[in-house]
Amino acid sequence: MSAIKVTKRASNIEYAIRDVTIHTKDLAANGKKIYNLNIGDPAAFDFKTPPSLKEALCKAIAEEANYYSPSEGLPELRAAVANKEKKINNVDITADDVLVTEGISEGIQMLLGAIVEKGDEILFPGPTYPPYISYTHFFDGTPVAYETIEKEGWQPNIDDLRNKVTPKTRAIVLINPNNPTGAVYNHKTVKEILDIAGEHNLPVISDEIYDQLTYEKPFVSAANVTTDVPVVILNGFSKVYQMTGWRLGYMYFKGKDKHLQALKDGVEKQCRIRICANTPVQIAATAALNGPQDFVKDIVERLKQRRDFSHKRLNEIDGISTTKPEGAFYIFPKIEGIGKRWKCDKDFVISLLKATGVLIVNGSGFDPVYGKDHARIVFLPPINELEKAYDAIEGFMKKS
Repeated sequence: MSAIKVTKRASNIEYAIRDVTIHTKDLAANGKKIYNLNIGDPAAFDFKTPPSLKEALCKAIAEEANYYSPSEGLPELRAAVANKEKKINNVDITADDVLVTEGISEGIQMLLGAIVEKGDEILFPGPTYPPYISYTHFFDGTPVAYETIEKEGWQPNIDDLRNKVTPKTRAIVLINPNNPTGAVYNHKTVKEILDIAGEHNLPVISDEIYDQLTYEKPFVSAANVTTDVPVVILNGFSKVYQMTGWRLGYMYFKGKDKHLQALKDGVEKQCRIRICANTPVQIAATAALNGPQDFVKDIVERLKQRRDFSHKRLNEIDGISTTKPEGAFYIFPKIEGIGKRWKCDKDFVISLLKATGVLIVNGSGFDPVYGKDHARIVFLPPINELEKAYDAIEGFMKKS
Protein backbone atom coordinates (compact mmCIF):
# COMPACT_ATOMS: atom_id res chain seq x y z
CA MET A 1 0.00 0.00 0.00
CA SER A 2 1.38 3.41 -0.95
CA ALA A 3 1.87 6.12 1.63
CA ILE A 4 -1.17 8.27 2.34
CA LYS A 5 -0.83 11.68 0.75
CA VAL A 6 -0.62 14.46 3.31
CA THR A 7 -1.50 18.04 2.45
CA LYS A 8 1.29 20.56 2.05
CA ARG A 9 -0.40 22.78 4.66
CA ALA A 10 0.00 20.07 7.31
CA SER A 11 3.40 18.71 6.36
CA ASN A 12 4.97 22.18 6.27
CA ILE A 13 3.87 23.26 9.75
CA GLU A 14 6.69 24.42 12.02
CA TYR A 15 6.63 25.36 15.70
CA ALA A 16 10.17 25.92 16.89
CA ILE A 17 9.29 26.07 20.61
CA ARG A 18 8.29 22.41 20.66
CA ASP A 19 10.11 21.20 17.55
CA VAL A 20 13.42 21.44 19.43
CA THR A 21 12.23 18.98 22.08
CA ILE A 22 12.64 16.00 19.72
CA HIS A 23 16.38 16.34 20.24
CA THR A 24 16.04 15.67 23.98
CA LYS A 25 14.61 12.16 23.81
CA ASP A 26 17.80 10.15 23.47
CA LEU A 27 19.66 12.44 25.87
CA ALA A 28 17.01 12.10 28.57
CA ALA A 29 16.76 8.33 28.01
CA ASN A 30 20.49 8.08 28.69
CA GLY A 31 20.15 9.94 31.96
CA LYS A 32 21.28 13.42 30.93
CA LYS A 33 19.66 16.21 32.93
CA ILE A 34 17.69 18.56 30.71
CA TYR A 35 17.26 22.22 31.63
CA ASN A 36 13.93 23.02 29.98
CA LEU A 37 14.21 26.70 29.15
CA ASN A 38 12.19 26.46 25.93
CA ILE A 39 8.50 26.51 26.91
CA GLY A 40 6.79 29.38 28.73
CA ASP A 41 4.92 27.21 31.23
CA PRO A 42 4.82 28.76 34.73
CA ALA A 43 2.98 25.74 36.17
CA ALA A 44 5.90 23.47 35.23
CA PHE A 45 8.11 25.35 37.69
CA ASP A 46 7.34 26.89 41.08
CA PHE A 47 4.42 29.05 39.94
CA LYS A 48 1.56 26.80 40.98
CA THR A 49 -2.10 27.12 40.14
CA PRO A 50 -3.83 28.91 43.05
CA PRO A 51 -5.58 26.36 45.35
CA SER A 52 -8.90 28.20 45.05
CA LEU A 53 -8.91 27.58 41.30
CA LYS A 54 -8.18 23.88 41.68
CA GLU A 55 -10.99 23.68 44.25
CA ALA A 56 -13.36 25.50 41.89
CA LEU A 57 -12.56 23.04 39.09
CA CYS A 58 -13.08 19.98 41.30
CA LYS A 59 -16.31 21.43 42.67
CA ALA A 60 -17.63 22.07 39.15
CA ILE A 61 -16.94 18.47 38.17
CA ALA A 62 -18.42 17.10 41.41
CA GLU A 63 -21.56 19.16 40.89
CA GLU A 64 -22.00 17.61 37.43
CA ALA A 65 -21.05 20.62 35.32
CA ASN A 66 -19.81 18.12 32.75
CA TYR A 67 -22.08 19.10 29.90
CA TYR A 68 -21.65 21.02 26.66
CA SER A 69 -21.76 24.76 27.27
CA PRO A 70 -22.61 27.52 24.75
CA SER A 71 -20.14 27.62 21.86
CA GLU A 72 -19.32 31.28 22.51
CA GLY A 73 -18.61 30.58 26.20
CA LEU A 74 -20.47 30.57 29.50
CA PRO A 75 -22.35 33.86 30.02
CA GLU A 76 -20.92 34.30 33.51
CA LEU A 77 -17.35 33.89 32.24
CA ARG A 78 -17.86 36.35 29.39
CA ALA A 79 -19.26 38.85 31.90
CA ALA A 80 -16.28 38.27 34.22
CA VAL A 81 -13.88 38.90 31.31
CA ALA A 82 -15.63 42.20 30.53
CA ASN A 83 -15.37 43.20 34.19
CA LYS A 84 -11.68 42.24 34.34
CA GLU A 85 -10.85 44.26 31.24
CA LYS A 86 -12.54 47.30 32.76
CA LYS A 87 -10.75 46.98 36.10
CA ILE A 88 -7.30 46.00 34.81
CA ASN A 89 -7.05 47.64 31.38
CA ASN A 90 -9.72 50.37 31.55
CA VAL A 91 -11.54 48.97 28.51
CA ASP A 92 -15.32 49.23 28.14
CA ILE A 93 -16.81 46.11 26.57
CA THR A 94 -19.82 43.90 27.23
CA ALA A 95 -20.11 40.16 27.67
CA ASP A 96 -21.51 39.96 24.12
CA ASP A 97 -18.18 41.23 22.75
CA VAL A 98 -16.32 38.23 24.24
CA LEU A 99 -15.73 34.76 22.78
CA VAL A 100 -14.13 31.98 24.84
CA THR A 101 -11.48 29.79 23.21
CA GLU A 102 -9.49 26.71 24.15
CA GLY A 103 -6.31 28.63 24.76
CA ILE A 104 -5.07 31.68 22.90
CA SER A 105 -3.65 29.43 20.14
CA GLU A 106 -7.14 28.38 19.10
CA GLY A 107 -8.09 32.03 19.00
CA ILE A 108 -5.19 32.77 16.65
CA GLN A 109 -6.21 29.89 14.40
CA MET A 110 -9.85 30.97 14.30
CA LEU A 111 -9.08 34.63 13.64
CA LEU A 112 -6.64 33.95 10.83
CA GLY A 113 -9.00 31.33 9.46
CA ALA A 114 -11.65 34.03 9.22
CA ILE A 115 -9.36 36.67 7.66
CA VAL A 116 -6.77 34.96 5.47
CA GLU A 117 -7.34 33.66 1.96
CA LYS A 118 -4.76 32.65 -0.62
CA GLY A 119 -2.26 35.43 -1.21
CA ASP A 120 -3.42 37.63 1.67
CA GLU A 121 -0.76 39.18 3.91
CA ILE A 122 -0.66 39.47 7.69
CA LEU A 123 1.77 41.97 9.22
CA PHE A 124 3.36 40.88 12.48
CA PRO A 125 6.30 42.08 14.60
CA GLY A 126 9.62 40.46 13.83
CA PRO A 127 10.46 38.45 15.86
CA THR A 128 7.01 37.10 16.76
CA TYR A 129 5.13 34.26 18.43
CA PRO A 130 5.43 31.45 15.81
CA PRO A 131 1.72 30.52 15.36
CA TYR A 132 1.10 33.85 13.64
CA ILE A 133 3.54 32.74 10.95
CA SER A 134 2.45 29.10 10.87
CA TYR A 135 -1.30 29.70 10.70
CA THR A 136 -0.93 32.40 8.04
CA HIS A 137 0.96 29.84 5.93
CA PHE A 138 -1.63 27.18 6.82
CA PHE A 139 -4.41 29.27 5.27
CA ASP A 140 -2.31 29.97 2.15
CA GLY A 141 -1.48 33.50 3.20
CA THR A 142 1.83 35.33 3.33
CA PRO A 143 3.29 36.34 6.71
CA VAL A 144 5.17 39.66 6.55
CA ALA A 145 7.38 40.81 9.43
CA TYR A 146 7.83 44.45 10.33
CA GLU A 147 11.08 45.26 12.08
CA THR A 148 11.48 45.68 15.81
CA ILE A 149 14.75 47.35 16.77
CA GLU A 150 17.01 45.46 19.15
CA LYS A 151 19.14 48.44 20.22
CA GLU A 152 15.90 50.24 21.17
CA GLY A 153 14.67 47.38 23.34
CA TRP A 154 12.93 45.67 20.42
CA GLN A 155 10.48 48.54 19.86
CA PRO A 156 8.61 48.54 16.52
CA ASN A 157 10.07 50.40 13.57
CA ILE A 158 6.96 52.40 12.71
CA ASP A 159 8.31 53.53 9.33
CA ASP A 160 9.06 49.93 8.34
CA LEU A 161 5.56 48.89 9.36
CA ARG A 162 4.02 51.68 7.31
CA ASN A 163 6.11 50.78 4.26
CA LYS A 164 5.07 47.13 4.40
CA VAL A 165 1.33 47.73 4.18
CA THR A 166 0.10 46.68 0.72
CA PRO A 167 -3.31 46.17 -0.93
CA LYS A 168 -2.97 42.50 0.11
CA THR A 169 -2.61 43.28 3.82
CA ARG A 170 -5.57 42.02 5.87
CA ALA A 171 -4.54 42.80 9.46
CA ILE A 172 -1.73 44.13 11.63
CA VAL A 173 -0.67 42.00 14.58
CA LEU A 174 0.55 43.58 17.79
CA ILE A 175 2.07 41.42 20.57
CA ASN A 176 2.33 43.43 23.77
CA PRO A 177 4.15 42.49 25.97
CA ASN A 178 6.10 40.76 23.25
CA ASN A 179 6.94 37.10 22.98
CA PRO A 180 9.87 36.38 22.45
CA THR A 181 11.62 39.66 23.31
CA GLY A 182 9.79 40.86 26.41
CA ALA A 183 9.34 44.35 24.93
CA VAL A 184 6.47 46.48 26.24
CA TYR A 185 4.99 49.19 24.01
CA ASN A 186 3.91 52.56 25.40
CA HIS A 187 0.77 54.54 24.55
CA LYS A 188 2.47 56.51 21.78
CA THR A 189 3.73 53.39 20.00
CA VAL A 190 0.38 51.61 20.23
CA LYS A 191 -1.40 54.70 18.88
CA GLU A 192 1.02 55.00 15.97
CA ILE A 193 0.30 51.40 14.98
CA LEU A 194 -3.46 51.97 15.30
CA ASP A 195 -3.19 55.12 13.20
CA ILE A 196 -1.50 53.20 10.38
CA ALA A 197 -4.23 50.57 10.57
CA GLY A 198 -6.87 53.30 10.43
CA GLU A 199 -5.27 54.93 7.39
CA HIS A 200 -5.54 51.64 5.49
CA ASN A 201 -8.89 50.45 6.90
CA LEU A 202 -7.29 47.44 8.61
CA PRO A 203 -8.12 45.71 11.89
CA VAL A 204 -5.48 45.29 14.58
CA ILE A 205 -5.07 41.91 16.30
CA SER A 206 -3.51 42.57 19.70
CA ASP A 207 -2.09 39.63 21.66
CA GLU A 208 -2.17 40.71 25.31
CA ILE A 209 -1.83 37.48 27.28
CA TYR A 210 1.04 38.93 29.36
CA ASP A 211 -0.88 42.12 30.19
CA GLN A 212 -0.38 41.80 33.96
CA LEU A 213 3.23 40.58 33.79
CA THR A 214 5.15 43.81 33.29
CA TYR A 215 7.94 45.30 35.37
CA GLU A 216 8.94 48.99 35.23
CA LYS A 217 6.78 50.06 32.28
CA PRO A 218 2.96 49.98 32.61
CA PHE A 219 0.91 47.98 30.13
CA VAL A 220 -1.36 49.80 27.65
CA SER A 221 -4.08 47.84 25.87
CA ALA A 222 -4.78 48.59 22.23
CA ALA A 223 -8.47 48.47 23.10
CA ASN A 224 -7.92 51.32 25.56
CA VAL A 225 -6.10 53.45 22.97
CA THR A 226 -8.33 52.93 19.93
CA THR A 227 -11.06 55.37 19.03
CA ASP A 228 -12.50 54.08 15.76
CA VAL A 229 -9.96 51.50 14.56
CA PRO A 230 -11.41 47.98 14.98
CA VAL A 231 -9.35 45.80 17.28
CA VAL A 232 -9.51 42.15 18.30
CA ILE A 233 -7.83 41.40 21.61
CA LEU A 234 -6.48 37.93 22.42
CA ASN A 235 -5.90 36.94 26.03
CA GLY A 236 -6.16 33.95 28.33
CA PHE A 237 -5.56 32.27 31.66
CA SER A 238 -2.35 30.32 31.09
CA LYS A 239 0.30 32.81 32.15
CA VAL A 240 -1.18 34.89 34.98
CA TYR A 241 -3.34 32.17 36.56
CA GLN A 242 -0.95 29.25 35.89
CA MET A 243 -3.67 27.34 34.04
CA THR A 244 -1.47 26.36 31.08
CA GLY A 245 -2.62 22.76 30.77
CA TRP A 246 -6.25 23.70 31.28
CA ARG A 247 -6.30 25.37 27.81
CA LEU A 248 -8.59 28.35 28.13
CA GLY A 249 -8.43 31.76 26.51
CA TYR A 250 -10.66 34.46 25.15
CA MET A 251 -10.90 37.14 22.53
CA TYR A 252 -13.01 40.26 22.37
CA PHE A 253 -13.97 42.67 19.63
CA LYS A 254 -13.94 46.44 20.04
CA GLY A 255 -14.98 48.88 17.35
CA LYS A 256 -18.00 49.91 15.37
CA ASP A 257 -20.31 46.92 14.91
CA LYS A 258 -20.43 47.30 11.12
CA HIS A 259 -16.63 46.94 10.96
CA LEU A 260 -16.32 43.83 13.09
CA GLN A 261 -19.61 41.95 12.91
CA ALA A 262 -18.73 39.85 9.84
CA LEU A 263 -15.37 38.89 11.39
CA LYS A 264 -16.98 38.04 14.72
CA ASP A 265 -19.61 35.94 12.92
CA GLY A 266 -16.85 34.06 11.07
CA VAL A 267 -15.11 33.23 14.32
CA GLU A 268 -18.34 32.25 16.07
CA LYS A 269 -19.11 29.75 13.31
CA GLN A 270 -15.74 28.10 13.98
CA CYS A 271 -16.56 28.04 17.69
CA ARG A 272 -19.71 26.08 16.87
CA ILE A 273 -18.02 23.38 14.82
CA ARG A 274 -15.61 22.64 17.71
CA ILE A 275 -18.72 22.55 20.01
CA CYS A 276 -17.45 24.41 23.09
CA ALA A 277 -14.55 25.08 25.41
CA ASN A 278 -14.14 22.90 28.50
CA THR A 279 -17.14 23.64 30.74
CA PRO A 280 -15.68 22.90 34.21
CA VAL A 281 -12.55 24.90 33.34
CA GLN A 282 -14.73 27.84 32.31
CA ILE A 283 -16.40 27.74 35.72
CA ALA A 284 -13.00 27.70 37.43
CA ALA A 285 -11.83 30.59 35.22
CA THR A 286 -14.86 32.60 36.28
CA ALA A 287 -13.84 32.02 39.90
CA ALA A 288 -10.30 33.08 39.01
CA LEU A 289 -11.43 36.42 37.59
CA ASN A 290 -13.97 37.10 40.34
CA GLY A 291 -11.68 36.06 43.22
CA PRO A 292 -8.74 37.73 44.98
CA GLN A 293 -5.95 38.96 42.71
CA ASP A 294 -3.26 39.51 45.38
CA PHE A 295 -1.13 36.62 44.11
CA VAL A 296 -0.35 38.45 40.84
CA LYS A 297 1.87 40.98 42.61
CA ASP A 298 3.95 38.14 44.10
CA ILE A 299 4.33 36.49 40.68
CA VAL A 300 5.59 39.73 39.13
CA GLU A 301 8.09 40.32 41.93
CA ARG A 302 9.54 36.81 41.66
CA LEU A 303 9.75 37.09 37.88
CA LYS A 304 11.45 40.46 38.15
CA GLN A 305 14.21 38.96 40.33
CA ARG A 306 14.74 36.20 37.77
CA ARG A 307 14.65 38.72 34.93
CA ASP A 308 17.31 40.86 36.61
CA PHE A 309 19.52 37.84 37.34
CA SER A 310 19.18 36.51 33.77
CA HIS A 311 19.95 39.88 32.18
CA LYS A 312 23.07 40.39 34.30
CA ARG A 313 24.36 36.81 34.06
CA LEU A 314 23.90 36.40 30.32
CA ASN A 315 25.65 39.68 29.59
CA GLU A 316 28.64 38.40 31.59
CA ILE A 317 29.15 35.54 29.13
CA ASP A 318 31.59 36.24 26.30
CA GLY A 319 29.81 35.95 22.97
CA ILE A 320 26.33 36.68 24.36
CA SER A 321 24.58 40.04 24.70
CA THR A 322 20.99 40.87 25.51
CA THR A 323 18.57 43.72 26.16
CA LYS A 324 16.51 43.75 29.37
CA PRO A 325 12.93 42.44 28.97
CA GLU A 326 10.18 44.75 30.22
CA GLY A 327 7.45 42.13 30.47
CA ALA A 328 6.55 38.42 30.13
CA PHE A 329 9.23 35.86 31.10
CA TYR A 330 11.47 35.58 28.06
CA ILE A 331 14.86 36.99 27.20
CA PHE A 332 16.19 37.08 23.63
CA PRO A 333 20.00 37.26 23.54
CA LYS A 334 22.17 37.64 20.49
CA ILE A 335 24.74 34.87 19.92
CA GLU A 336 28.09 35.77 18.38
CA GLY A 337 29.73 33.24 16.07
CA ILE A 338 26.64 32.15 14.14
CA GLY A 339 27.77 31.40 10.60
CA LYS A 340 31.33 30.69 11.78
CA ARG A 341 31.36 28.55 14.92
CA TRP A 342 27.87 27.24 14.17
CA LYS A 343 26.09 27.01 10.82
CA CYS A 344 22.97 28.78 12.08
CA ASP A 345 21.17 29.56 15.32
CA LYS A 346 19.39 26.19 15.26
CA ASP A 347 22.75 24.45 15.00
CA PHE A 348 23.88 26.46 18.03
CA VAL A 349 20.79 25.43 20.01
CA ILE A 350 21.18 21.72 19.19
CA SER A 351 24.92 21.75 19.87
CA LEU A 352 24.33 23.47 23.22
CA LEU A 353 21.66 20.93 24.14
CA LYS A 354 23.83 17.91 23.32
CA ALA A 355 26.81 19.30 25.19
CA THR A 356 25.08 20.68 28.29
CA GLY A 357 21.44 19.56 28.44
CA VAL A 358 20.30 23.21 28.27
CA LEU A 359 17.27 23.45 25.97
CA ILE A 360 16.47 26.86 24.49
CA VAL A 361 14.85 27.91 21.19
CA ASN A 362 16.54 29.16 18.04
CA GLY A 363 15.69 32.78 17.27
CA SER A 364 15.01 32.10 13.59
CA GLY A 365 12.00 30.06 14.73
CA PHE A 366 10.40 33.39 15.70
CA ASP A 367 11.22 35.01 12.37
CA PRO A 368 13.90 34.01 9.83
CA VAL A 369 14.99 37.64 9.32
CA TYR A 370 14.64 39.56 12.58
CA GLY A 371 15.03 36.55 14.88
CA LYS A 372 18.10 34.91 13.36
CA ASP A 373 21.38 34.75 15.28
CA HIS A 374 19.44 34.91 18.55
CA ALA A 375 17.86 32.47 20.97
CA ARG A 376 14.86 32.66 23.27
CA ILE A 377 15.41 31.67 26.88
CA VAL A 378 12.63 31.20 29.45
CA PHE A 379 13.59 32.58 32.88
CA LEU A 380 10.80 30.87 34.83
CA PRO A 381 12.94 28.41 36.89
CA PRO A 382 14.23 29.37 40.36
CA ILE A 383 17.47 31.33 40.34
CA ASN A 384 19.57 28.38 41.53
CA GLU A 385 18.41 26.38 38.48
CA LEU A 386 18.96 29.32 36.16
CA GLU A 387 22.46 29.75 37.56
CA LYS A 388 23.34 26.14 36.74
CA ALA A 389 21.99 26.53 33.20
CA TYR A 390 23.83 29.80 32.59
CA ASP A 391 27.06 28.36 33.99
CA ALA A 392 26.67 25.50 31.51
CA ILE A 393 26.08 27.97 28.65
CA GLU A 394 29.19 29.92 29.67
CA GLY A 395 31.30 26.75 29.72
CA PHE A 396 29.96 25.79 26.31
CA MET A 397 30.78 29.21 24.83
CA LYS A 398 34.34 28.99 26.12
CA LYS A 399 34.93 25.51 24.71
CA SER A 400 33.21 25.88 21.33
